[in-house]
Amino acid sequence: MTAALPTLSATDRWLAVHRRELDDALDALQADGQVIERWGHRLATHLAAGGRLLAAGNGGSAAEAQHLTAELVGRFAGERRALSAIALCAESASVTAIVNDYGADEVFARQVEAHGRTDDVLVLLSTSGRSPNVVHAAEVGRRLGLHVWTLTGRYPNPLAAAATSAVCVHASTTAVVQAVHLVAVHALCAAVDHHLPSADGRATQRRAASTGRRPGDARPGRGGRDGVPA
Repeated sequence: MTAALPTLSATDRWLAVHRRELDDALDALQADGQVIERWGHRLATHLAAGGRLLAAGNGGSAAEAQHLTAELVGRFAGERRALSAIALCAESASVTAIVNDYGADEVFARQVEAHGRTDDVLVLLSTSGRSPNVVHAAEVGRRLGLHVWTLTGRYPNPLAAAATSAVCVHASTTAVVQAVHLVAVHALCAAVDHHLPSADGRATQRRAASTGRRPGDARPGRGGRDGVPA
Protein backbone atom coordinates (compact mmCIF):
# COMPACT_ATOMS: atom_id res chain seq x y z
CA MET A 1 0.00 0.00 0.00
CA THR A 2 1.09 3.54 -0.70
CA ALA A 3 1.68 5.50 2.46
CA ALA A 4 -0.69 8.43 2.93
CA LEU A 5 0.91 11.82 2.52
CA PRO A 6 0.98 13.85 5.72
CA THR A 7 -1.62 16.60 5.91
CA LEU A 8 -0.22 20.06 6.42
CA SER A 9 -1.39 21.79 9.56
CA ALA A 10 -3.01 25.23 9.39
CA THR A 11 0.22 26.71 10.71
CA ASP A 12 2.32 24.97 8.06
CA ARG A 13 0.00 26.24 5.33
CA TRP A 14 0.13 29.77 6.69
CA LEU A 15 3.93 29.67 6.90
CA ALA A 16 4.23 28.38 3.33
CA VAL A 17 2.04 31.17 1.95
CA HIS A 18 3.74 33.79 4.15
CA ARG A 19 7.20 32.66 3.05
CA ARG A 20 6.36 32.83 -0.65
CA GLU A 21 4.95 36.34 -0.30
CA LEU A 22 7.83 37.39 1.94
CA ASP A 23 10.41 36.15 -0.57
CA ASP A 24 8.76 38.20 -3.33
CA ALA A 25 8.61 41.31 -1.15
CA LEU A 26 12.26 40.98 -0.09
CA ASP A 27 13.29 40.69 -3.73
CA ALA A 28 11.48 43.98 -4.36
CA LEU A 29 13.17 45.55 -1.30
CA GLN A 30 16.53 44.58 -2.75
CA ALA A 31 15.68 46.77 -5.73
CA ASP A 32 15.23 49.69 -3.29
CA GLY A 33 18.64 49.06 -1.73
CA GLN A 34 20.16 52.23 -3.17
CA VAL A 35 17.40 54.31 -1.58
CA ILE A 36 18.19 52.88 1.86
CA GLU A 37 21.91 53.34 1.17
CA ARG A 38 21.33 57.05 0.46
CA TRP A 39 19.24 57.33 3.61
CA GLY A 40 21.99 55.75 5.68
CA HIS A 41 24.69 58.05 4.30
CA ARG A 42 22.65 61.21 4.89
CA LEU A 43 21.52 60.07 8.34
CA ALA A 44 25.05 59.16 9.44
CA THR A 45 26.37 62.57 8.41
CA HIS A 46 23.45 64.38 10.04
CA LEU A 47 23.57 62.49 13.34
CA ALA A 48 27.35 62.78 13.58
CA ALA A 49 27.00 66.56 13.27
CA GLY A 50 24.54 66.69 16.19
CA GLY A 51 21.25 66.30 14.31
CA ARG A 52 18.31 64.16 15.33
CA LEU A 53 16.05 61.46 13.98
CA LEU A 54 12.35 61.32 14.87
CA ALA A 55 10.26 58.21 14.18
CA ALA A 56 6.60 57.26 14.55
CA GLY A 57 3.92 54.79 13.56
CA ASN A 58 0.78 53.13 14.88
CA GLY A 59 0.41 49.65 16.38
CA GLY A 60 3.03 47.28 14.99
CA SER A 61 4.59 50.18 13.13
CA ALA A 62 4.97 51.99 16.47
CA ALA A 63 6.99 49.03 17.74
CA GLU A 64 9.20 49.18 14.65
CA ALA A 65 9.70 52.94 15.08
CA GLN A 66 10.90 52.22 18.63
CA HIS A 67 13.10 49.43 17.30
CA LEU A 68 14.79 51.89 14.94
CA THR A 69 15.44 54.52 17.61
CA ALA A 70 16.68 51.89 20.08
CA GLU A 71 19.26 50.64 17.57
CA LEU A 72 20.55 54.20 17.06
CA VAL A 73 20.61 55.32 20.69
CA GLY A 74 22.09 51.98 21.72
CA ARG A 75 23.94 50.14 18.98
CA PHE A 76 23.16 47.94 16.01
CA ALA A 77 26.24 45.83 15.27
CA GLY A 78 29.56 47.45 16.10
CA GLU A 79 30.48 49.71 19.01
CA ARG A 80 30.00 53.42 18.31
CA ARG A 81 28.78 56.65 19.88
CA ALA A 82 25.16 57.09 20.94
CA LEU A 83 23.03 58.83 18.31
CA SER A 84 20.04 61.12 18.91
CA ALA A 85 16.76 59.40 18.00
CA ILE A 86 13.27 59.75 19.51
CA ALA A 87 10.25 57.48 18.96
CA LEU A 88 7.30 59.87 19.16
CA CYS A 89 4.85 57.02 19.71
CA ALA A 90 6.68 56.04 22.92
CA GLU A 91 6.13 59.40 24.65
CA SER A 92 3.08 58.18 26.57
CA ALA A 93 2.38 61.35 28.54
CA SER A 94 2.69 63.54 25.45
CA VAL A 95 0.67 61.10 23.34
CA THR A 96 -2.25 60.96 25.77
CA ALA A 97 -2.21 64.71 26.44
CA ILE A 98 -2.17 65.59 22.73
CA VAL A 99 -4.93 63.10 21.89
CA ASN A 100 -7.03 64.46 24.75
CA ASP A 101 -6.46 68.13 23.93
CA TYR A 102 -6.06 68.18 20.15
CA GLY A 103 -7.32 64.88 18.76
CA ALA A 104 -5.64 61.77 17.38
CA ASP A 105 -4.68 63.35 14.05
CA GLU A 106 -2.28 65.73 15.87
CA VAL A 107 -0.54 63.13 18.04
CA PHE A 108 2.67 63.00 15.97
CA ALA A 109 2.47 66.32 14.12
CA ARG A 110 2.59 68.36 17.31
CA GLN A 111 5.63 66.45 18.53
CA VAL A 112 7.33 67.00 15.18
CA GLU A 113 6.66 70.71 15.61
CA ALA A 114 8.16 70.60 19.11
CA HIS A 115 11.27 68.49 18.46
CA GLY A 116 12.03 68.80 14.74
CA ARG A 117 14.61 71.20 13.38
CA THR A 118 15.52 72.03 9.79
CA ASP A 119 17.41 69.12 8.15
CA ASP A 120 16.44 66.65 10.89
CA VAL A 121 15.12 63.31 9.66
CA LEU A 122 11.58 62.06 10.26
CA VAL A 123 10.91 58.36 9.59
CA LEU A 124 7.24 57.39 9.43
CA LEU A 125 6.00 53.80 9.15
CA SER A 126 2.53 52.68 8.06
CA THR A 127 1.43 49.42 6.46
CA SER A 128 -1.48 51.13 4.71
CA GLY A 129 0.15 54.52 4.16
CA ARG A 130 -3.23 56.07 4.94
CA SER A 131 -3.26 56.72 8.70
CA PRO A 132 -4.21 60.40 9.11
CA ASN A 133 -1.88 61.03 12.05
CA VAL A 134 1.26 59.90 10.20
CA VAL A 135 0.23 61.66 6.98
CA HIS A 136 -0.29 64.90 8.92
CA ALA A 137 3.09 64.44 10.65
CA ALA A 138 4.71 64.10 7.22
CA GLU A 139 3.05 67.29 6.01
CA VAL A 140 4.19 69.23 9.08
CA GLY A 141 7.70 67.79 8.80
CA ARG A 142 7.99 68.89 5.18
CA ARG A 143 6.74 72.37 6.07
CA LEU A 144 9.37 72.68 8.80
CA GLY A 145 12.23 71.61 6.52
CA LEU A 146 12.74 68.04 7.76
CA HIS A 147 13.70 65.14 5.51
CA VAL A 148 10.61 62.91 5.64
CA TRP A 149 11.25 59.25 4.83
CA THR A 150 8.46 56.71 4.86
CA LEU A 151 8.11 52.94 4.92
CA THR A 152 4.66 51.98 3.67
CA GLY A 153 2.66 49.23 2.03
CA ARG A 154 1.56 49.26 -1.58
CA TYR A 155 2.04 52.39 -3.67
CA PRO A 156 0.29 54.72 -4.35
CA ASN A 157 -0.74 55.94 -0.92
CA PRO A 158 -1.05 59.36 0.78
CA LEU A 159 1.93 58.90 3.10
CA ALA A 160 4.35 58.07 0.30
CA ALA A 161 3.02 61.05 -1.66
CA ALA A 162 3.60 63.37 1.31
CA ALA A 163 7.20 62.20 1.88
CA THR A 164 10.48 63.40 0.42
CA SER A 165 11.45 59.75 -0.13
CA ALA A 166 9.60 56.46 0.33
CA VAL A 167 10.13 52.71 0.26
CA CYS A 168 6.85 50.92 -0.47
CA VAL A 169 6.38 47.19 0.13
CA HIS A 170 4.17 45.57 -2.49
CA ALA A 171 2.55 42.83 -0.42
CA SER A 172 -1.07 41.96 0.23
CA THR A 173 -0.86 41.20 3.97
CA THR A 174 0.04 43.39 6.92
CA ALA A 175 2.26 40.63 8.35
CA VAL A 176 4.50 40.62 5.28
CA VAL A 177 4.67 44.42 5.06
CA GLN A 178 5.70 44.66 8.72
CA ALA A 179 8.28 41.88 8.36
CA VAL A 180 9.87 43.65 5.38
CA HIS A 181 9.78 46.98 7.21
CA LEU A 182 11.85 45.42 9.99
CA VAL A 183 14.40 44.23 7.44
CA ALA A 184 14.48 47.76 5.99
CA VAL A 185 15.02 49.21 9.48
CA HIS A 186 17.96 46.87 10.02
CA ALA A 187 19.36 47.69 6.57
CA LEU A 188 19.16 51.41 7.39
CA CYS A 189 20.99 50.86 10.68
CA ALA A 190 23.69 48.86 8.89
CA ALA A 191 24.09 51.69 6.36
CA VAL A 192 24.39 54.26 9.17
CA ASP A 193 27.05 52.17 10.89
CA HIS A 194 28.95 51.81 7.61
CA HIS A 195 28.96 55.53 6.86
CA LEU A 196 29.33 56.85 10.41
CA PRO A 197 33.13 56.64 10.97
CA SER A 198 34.07 59.13 8.23
CA ALA A 199 31.07 61.35 8.98
CA ASP A 200 31.85 61.22 12.69
CA GLY A 201 35.47 62.10 12.05
CA ARG A 202 34.53 65.25 10.15
CA ALA A 203 32.09 66.26 12.89
CA THR A 204 34.73 65.71 15.57
CA GLN A 205 37.19 67.88 13.65
CA ARG A 206 34.60 70.67 13.33
CA ARG A 207 33.89 70.55 17.07
CA ALA A 208 37.59 70.57 17.85
CA ALA A 209 38.17 73.58 15.58
CA SER A 210 35.37 75.51 17.27
CA THR A 211 36.67 74.78 20.80
CA GLY A 212 40.42 74.98 20.15
CA ARG A 213 40.93 71.32 21.11
CA ARG A 214 42.49 68.70 18.87
CA PRO A 215 40.50 65.52 18.18
CA GLY A 216 41.41 63.06 20.92
CA ASP A 217 42.27 65.71 23.55
CA ALA A 218 40.83 64.96 26.96
CA ARG A 219 37.67 66.89 27.79
CA PRO A 220 37.93 68.98 30.97
CA GLY A 221 35.97 67.50 33.84
CA ARG A 222 34.91 64.34 31.97
CA GLY A 223 38.00 62.17 32.06
CA GLY A 224 37.22 60.89 28.58
CA ARG A 225 38.05 61.70 24.99
CA ASP A 226 36.26 63.75 22.41
CA GLY A 227 36.86 61.13 19.73
CA VAL A 228 34.81 58.18 18.58
CA PRO A 229 36.00 54.57 18.55
CA ALA A 230 37.03 53.48 15.07
